[in-house]
Amino acid sequence: MPDLDRFVTPGDPPPFSDQTLVDVRAGRATVLDVDDGVAVVRDGELELVVSLEARGRGVGTTLVTQALALGGGAAPVLAWAHGDHPGARALAEHFGWRAVRTLLQLRAPISDAAPDVDLPDGYTLSAFRPGTDDETDWLALNAAAFAHHPEQGRMTLDDLRAREDDAWFSGDDLLLLRDASGALAGSCWLKVEDGIGEFYAVAVRPDLQGRRLGGVLMRAGTARLSGRGLTAAALYVEGDNEPALALYRRSGFTQHAIDVQYAAPEHAAAPTGR
Repeated sequence: MPDLDRFVTPGDPPPFSDQTLVDVRAGRATVLDVDDGVAVVRDGELELVVSLEARGRGVGTTLVTQALALGGGAAPVLAWAHGDHPGARALAEHFGWRAVRTLLQLRAPISDAAPDVDLPDGYTLSAFRPGTDDETDWLALNAAAFAHHPEQGRMTLDDLRAREDDAWFSGDDLLLLRDASGALAGSCWLKVEDGIGEFYAVAVRPDLQGRRLGGVLMRAGTARLSGRGLTAAALYVEGDNEPALALYRRSGFTQHAIDVQYAAPEHAAAPTGR
């Protein structure tokens, strides 16, 4: 597997998404590797990184040109810039790509005092158990809750198990909320890395949405992070999701970083999900 970490700059956002890393390990992505940078193309999307010392020297232009020359329908029509770097904006402008979507990372401090989860009557919380029916139960919940999200909603068992193999994964950080019948009602998946507790994916069964179970799961996740001694929480939200942004801001979250998705000229009017 190519070393995709060799150009990571401390303080910069990771240049590749978790799903991109999964697909590279599984051989489902095209990797373009040059001396001072690397690009990955998967499912029509491009991500790339250039070493700090070589930025501004045309390496990004070379990688994008190589990506656009891929045959057999493999050339990308979308690209992600994690961190909205000025160089990425300049590169997009050079190729005539337009920004079509933003994804905001929000952060908030975690209080020393864990919140009261306040479980509804009959509901229970438990930790995820890899290698059990929890896997298929969670995948069904995830697919239903994120049916309109092109990436999260299509996660497969192989994708899930690949994440279970990641160093950051812990079944204790994937909280399962079950109703009185034992059916999975929701989940709160936490990703703890570099001292930050990310709300990686919070899902509520569609027929139970509107019953404030999302708040229950957020409190449960916050209590878990507090119990682990973490002092900062993070989450991602669509830049145009004003109701969610208002909710999170009322909860103390503020903007920390931004990812921007660009589309090739012929696709700029029809953005898709991350």
